[in-house]
Amino acid sequence: MSRKLFLATIAIVLAAGATMIARNYLDSPVTAEQIKKELDVQKKLDLAQAKENTTPAATTPTPAPTPAPAPAPSAEEWPAKAPDVFKVKLECSMGDFVVECHKDWAPIGVERFYELVKSGFFNDARFFRVVPNFVAQFGIPADPKLAAEWRVKTIKDEPVKQSNVKGTLTFAKSSAPNSRTTQLFINFKDNVQLDDMGFAAFGKVSDGMDIVMKINPEYREAPNQGMIQSMGNEYLKKSFPRLDYIKKISLVK
Repeated sequence: MSRKLFLATIAIVLAAGATMIARNYLDSPVTAEQIKKELDVQKKLDLAQAKENTTPAATTPTPAPTPAPAPAPSAEEWPAKAPDVFKVKLECSMGDFVVECHKDWAPIGVERFYELVKSGFFNDARFFRVVPNFVAQFGIPADPKLAAEWRVKTIKDEPVKQSNVKGTLTFAKSSAPNSRTTQLFINFKDNVQLDDMGFAAFGKVSDGMDIVMKINPEYREAPNQGMIQSMGNEYLKKSFPRLDYIKKISLVK
């Protein structure tokens, strides 16, 4: 093949876009048949490239949007003042029970109990004094700082209108007048002798008395109340680890 014919062929190749093939031809002799084959290959490559450019790129299917989580329940709404009659559920380590409170039985005691429950005061509080066939006592909070704050917030005594029968809820007090604060007890049996001593019941277990009767009496009156006041649950968990306790109290609507 003459040099002129070869250069003409190169021009055709360049027109077809096969630049690299042309460079190879400048370095070695080729035949017309080889050029034709190379052009056919290049044409196929060009067509394949054109098809690739016009074919939409494969994409990963877009997953369906994840539904937004349901909003967390709003904080339980408690009326500012205690209703005349209301129920609360005590969720405890040994099970749950419900207490119905009556303002007409002891309005001062009901308002204090309502205030404490509404603030979460009893959460994680232990039944620290459990005397079989008598009472289960609670009401010293888990946190000694909270105990110190409330220990001085006494409320006035009030007339006993409801007897301390089995299942009633009553504020504990000392022999001093107007000494009620935050401690309460549930009567395991009819303790009517407490009526003449000024213990005014304000509520009664309306559901789950069988759960109340399961409160662990193992330690009876061994826990020292002064130590509970000063150290809280740190003392009780270490020295009396199997005491039953209140997880939380909620209003029953």
